[in-house]
Amino acid sequence: MSTPLTVTLDELPELQGRTLGPSDWRTISQEDIDVFADLTGDHNPIHVDEAFAAASAFGTRIAHGLLSLSIVVPHLAQLWKVTGAGVGINYGLNRVRFPAPTPAGARVRAGAEVLEVTELDGGVQVVLKVTYELEGGDKPVCVAEFVLRYYR
Repeated sequence: MSTPLTVTLDELPELQGRTLGPSDWRTISQEDIDVFADLTGDHNPIHVDEAFAAASAFGTRIAHGLLSLSIVVPHLAQLWKVTGAGVGINYGLNRVRFPAPTPAGARVRAGAEVLEVTELDGGVQVVLKVTYELEGGDKPVCVAEFVLRYYR
């Protein structure tokens, strides 16, 4: 397992422009996809119907794009750990793209770049550009700017 960079809340501004990672590889199984489909109610056949997906342009079932976003927490935990904060929250997303599909059974990992660090009343806001790499792929499967807030 990757060892995260440990920084204090006060050290966050020093990280602007720094890259983190990559995380360890994680397999996105068909079971993960099926559970996500059940949880969200998104049963698009490209995700859950083997015959439909085989006849599609992708040739196989693929993960939901939003599934990629939802697994960011364990990846980030491998990239960094912020200490000295009372609480950290996901404040939102600035931009999200899914340049390539994630086939069921594929492995992904994440790397990040610290784009912005802004002082807030009582804390710090960080914008991280997170890129999910597909093992053996030419393009990332997800590129997203996460806005995180850490409060004292």
